Amino acid sequence: MGTNGTTCPGPMKATSNGVFQGENPLEHALPLLILQICIVLLLTRLLAFLLRPLRQPRVIAEIVGGILLGPSALGKSSKFINTVFPPKSLTVLDTLANLGLIFFLFLVGLELDPKSLKRTGKRALSIALAGITLPFVLGIGTSFALRSSIADGASKAPFLVFMGVALSITAFPVLARILAEIKLLTTDIGKIALSAAAVNDVAAWILLALAVALSGEGSSPLTSLWVFLSGCGFVLFCIFVVQPGIKLIAKRCPEGEPVNELYVCCTLGIVLAASFVTDLIGIHALFGAFVIGVIFPKEGNFANALVEKVEDLVSGLFLPLYFVSSGLKTNVATIQGAQSWGLLVLVIFNACFGKIIGTVLVSLYCKVPLDQSLALGFLMNTKGLVELIVLNIGKDRGVLNDQIFAIMVLMAIFTTFMTTPLVLAVYKPGKSLTKADYKNRTVEETNRSNKPLCLMFCFQSIMNIPTIVNLIEASRGINRKENLSVYAMHLMELSERSSAILMAHKVRRNGLPFWNKDKSENNSSSSDMVVVAFEAFRRLSRVSVRPMTAISPMATIHEDICQSAERKKTAMVILPFHKHVRLDRTWETTRNDYRWINKKVMEESPCSVAILVDRGLGGTTRVASSDFSLTITVLFFGGNDDREALAFAVRMAEHPGISLTVVRFIPSDEFKPENVKIEITEDLIGSGATRLIDIEAITELKAKIKEQESSRSNSDSESQIIYEEKIVKCYEEVIEVIKEYSKSNLFLVGKSPEGSVASGINVRSDTPELGPIGNLLTETESVSTVASVLVVQQYIASRPVGISKNVTTEESLVEDSESP
Repeated sequence: MGTNGTTCPGPMKATSNGVFQGENPLEHALPLLILQICIVLLLTRLLAFLLRPLRQPRVIAEIVGGILLGPSALGKSSKFINTVFPPKSLTVLDTLANLGLIFFLFLVGLELDPKSLKRTGKRALSIALAGITLPFVLGIGTSFALRSSIADGASKAPFLVFMGVALSITAFPVLARILAEIKLLTTDIGKIALSAAAVNDVAAWILLALAVALSGEGSSPLTSLWVFLSGCGFVLFCIFVVQPGIKLIAKRCPEGEPVNELYVCCTLGIVLAASFVTDLIGIHALFGAFVIGVIFPKEGNFANALVEKVEDLVSGLFLPLYFVSSGLKTNVATIQGAQSWGLLVLVIFNACFGKIIGTVLVSLYCKVPLDQSLALGFLMNTKGLVELIVLNIGKDRGVLNDQIFAIMVLMAIFTTFMTTPLVLAVYKPGKSLTKADYKNRTVEETNRSNKPLCLMFCFQSIMNIPTIVNLIEASRGINRKENLSVYAMHLMELSERSSAILMAHKVRRNGLPFWNKDKSENNSSSSDMVVVAFEAFRRLSRVSVRPMTAISPMATIHEDICQSAERKKTAMVILPFHKHVRLDRTWETTRNDYRWINKKVMEESPCSVAILVDRGLGGTTRVASSDFSLTITVLFFGGNDDREALAFAVRMAEHPGISLTVVRFIPSDEFKPENVKIEITEDLIGSGATRLIDIEAITELKAKIKEQESSRSNSDSESQIIYEEKIVKCYEEVIEVIKEYSKSNLFLVGKSPEGSVASGINVRSDTPELGPIGNLLTETESVSTVASVLVVQQYIASRPVGISKNVTTEESLVEDSESP
């Protein structure tokens, strides 16, 4: 009972007894919170889906969703706001949102590696400092204009600092997401932007801590000084006391073993304790969680396992609540009159001018091209969650009023929304390469021009590495120096999970993902094993192996492969099959998305493509060159793809450990194909010219064998290349001939063989990308072999997109043709 005779509303009960007992669930905290969460998730995910064609980050949808639920849109209805977001429920909502934000800021801290900041290049550091200084100065100038008009009562020093910080922030996680969406994550411009944004992020948090220390209510300057010094003392305590303890826990979590639940609970407890201490000091609970994340050891298995356990619940469920909590405070209707809208334009202009111009000028001074400088300027202008945190703290501390808060939120939306379209408009990295610059798009053309062969191997995990290394060894030859250059591309999925941005932070200079550049005894991650494998092979051979990384959603990662192949001017891209062999020699699907990737690369690749069906080529380990030996068989029926397979095999035969057998199938006069469906296509029109080219390729092969035999006439060794012609009468004889070579280590076959013999091979399979012969050796029991198979498709500019005409599918391919 109040002193004036009115009744104060009591606290909400947690749960209700249900509608059948006459209670309204929306008047109780738990059911109302559940409804709020459901509405928030539904609205934000719907907006994210609608904004996806515009390639906007999810943070835009979450900010806009929060504003729509607030007094700017739906909240204008008093019935809606009092039913779904009544004032008495906001304390519970804000508490849960801030609890989720604490753990999310811990994850953000995990993304920042202090050791990587030490390695930041001079260009990135200069760009970061320019991107902070000029906007901060303009923010202070803007604050004077705002204080003289719509922010009369704002405290001078805190208001100046808050405005400066708000305009100078670059959102590191949002920037990394945008770079991934527009395929710039692993490029030079992407690395510069990420490094500069990381420096900017750390500086922004330091400035924000200063602003919070200055914004205490009714506090003297001496109190603010004590708050700031206590915060510095807390950081030092975390570095010298807390960090060694966390490192000790991390050492007890070896790679490949599950993390003890006690260690996870202990770490989360440390995060909460640190948040309590910083709140006790008077800074903000978020700072404690962020500091623990920054000092957390990045190497090893523990950090990765911790992120996987925490982030889905935090970023998917709790974090959108914070955007709604912010949106409920944002009332766009407070921006009224020409003066207010003019100030909005002024704030947006100063925010863009400071970031873009400052970044562009310094970039040009550092000799960055103009288009890249402009792109860097737009990228560094990205805002996001940290911007909202600054604004909400400023509003809660009474530094920002409702009108200024709404203006700053709209500024954050506008600057982030414009980033992607402007970067795509000014920077087009693939535009400079013309067709004249890229000539040797096939192995056959490369052999004729006598130029070094350039290959790109794609791999999904370390399981693919031994086979790739052995295939590189087989391809390198010995006759010519610098005969082969190889790019090894690691395919990594960029999911909707926020910690996928960790992969961006783990991209080394050589393009491979990493936790930490420094190697430690306990750091035996798969990424390090990949680095060691390729580095060892490079030193033991004359082959230049350049690791690369493609970090994209599965729906678009084929674009990264094709664009990289064109930039590197490769003659062939070699992809892993989407299935792997189990111990019982049966096939198991690794992931069906990889099959879709293979099909899209085959359709869109700027060079030849091969799919490697691996059954353990050359064993599971790399062997010395002197001991390396493989038996390779080429099944030659005719056509462009078969000639490409033959050209690659002949290149391999230069290696002294390779024994190559070329089997050419010739139909007898009484050959009768069975179950052949003739399709009249443009390919059949040019079949005569194709036969002539096939004969020419076989003639060159015979000449090479004779030359090889004459050069070895004085030795007892046999020729490395054996050519055989098999005259067959029917399909069954083809099978019997192939069985004779079942003990080979590797078969090379064309995806779409041509000729009357190939047209009689009708294989029922659900993998048409392997072609009829590839499926015969892989998916059927007609040929029992443990040999690996390399299915080759030659690049032809006018090649029609579709399924091989000799393969009958057993299931519909509609599902596979859609984006995953």
